[in-house]
Amino acid sequence: METALASSVKLALPWVCRAWSMRQSVASGEYAVMADRQQGNPRPIKTGTGESHFLETITDRRFLVMTTTQSDITVTPDANPVLRVAPASPAAAAAYFGAGLAFHADVSDVQAALAAGGDPGFVVLDSRSTESWDQGHIPGAVHLPTALIPEQAEQLLDKSVPVVTYCWGPGCNGATRAALALAQLGYQVKEMLGGFEYWAREGFEYETWQGRTTRDPDPLTAPAGGDDCGC
Repeated sequence: METALASSVKLALPWVCRAWSMRQSVASGEYAVMADRQQGNPRPIKTGTGESHFLETITDRRFLVMTTTQSDITVTPDANPVLRVAPASPAAAAAYFGAGLAFHADVSDVQAALAAGGDPGFVVLDSRSTESWDQGHIPGAVHLPTALIPEQAEQLLDKSVPVVTYCWGPGCNGATRAALALAQLGYQVKEMLGGFEYWAREGFEYETWQGRTTRDPDPLTAPAGGDDCGC
């Protein structure tokens, strides 16, 4: 994992986001995730190059690591709020945003893939309660509440098929917890940004215990007069 790795990434993230980052191979366009095993809270480990690897292990399983280099951050106190902390280098930005796409999908992309017909190559998983599922869910999704993943995932999911998890919406981290539980069991997984809330707000069909329905697209989330947001 250490070969052909480009410059380290320094990101100023809130502590609640933990320390996430990637190193990117410029030649191959791929990124590598540094991992290690360390119980307890994240702690820095000094290396010969002056870097610190912030490790976090959840339930004693391998987790992601952030590599930081102090010199990567440039602060200009007199600059405007946008540029006071300078933009990351292109290589660092590519690693960070590439990682985001590796871990997340949005509702529009999920809906487009499902609507195209045939096998989309992934399965959608609703990680909410039965009451939430009955209130509305994505048609064709697998219902598996997060708490039941450890005991029921292998009965419902094929480890060769990527899983896309969702929960209620941006204010809920249930899909994140479900994705973590699945990854710990050996599944390839992404989290659907926006959750069921944005699926419904964008006007996509959803299913309740009474049948399938839609709502008018919210103009703050989707174009009112078209299907393609252009992004």
